[in-house]
Amino acid sequence: MGGKINKEWHAAHKMPKNPSMDQRISWHLEHAKNCDCRNIEGKLAEEMKKRGIKF
Repeated sequence: MGGKINKEWHAAHKMPKNPSMDQRISWHLEHAKNCDCRNIEGKLAEEMKKRGIKF
């Protein structure tokens, strides 16, 4: 688990319904820049590593 949540960022940047993998990656990369509430892990982290995306 991460640190403090940026409530304002979350309110303004909702994850789309049924997001594609590209949308999920994009959202989580922006999220990591703006909020410290969680870490990127699991299947998403595995996919990002496969694509050579640093996070």
